[in-house]
Amino acid sequence: MKLDAKALGLTLGIIWGAALFIMTLINLPTGYGSLFLSVVKSAYPGYSMGLVGSIIGLVFGFIDGFIGGYLTALLYNKLAK
Repeated sequence: MKLDAKALGLTLGIIWGAALFIMTLINLPTGYGSLFLSVVKSAYPGYSMGLVGSIIGLVFGFIDGFIGGYLTALLYNKLAK
């Protein structure tokens, strides 16, 4: 069975981008996840724990998740032969 690299990339990109976006919005009033988000802040330039930062996290998360999913599917397809 072959995996569709584009579909897996889009799926993981959407999930990871949405997760960062939602986690940042939850962090604003509650402070929940601030340690995790500080690690994300060190990896994604321009990301901050605010409204604009949540959008930047969404974009970077989508790109990061897409690349990870795409490469995972390519590697799986290569090794499953």
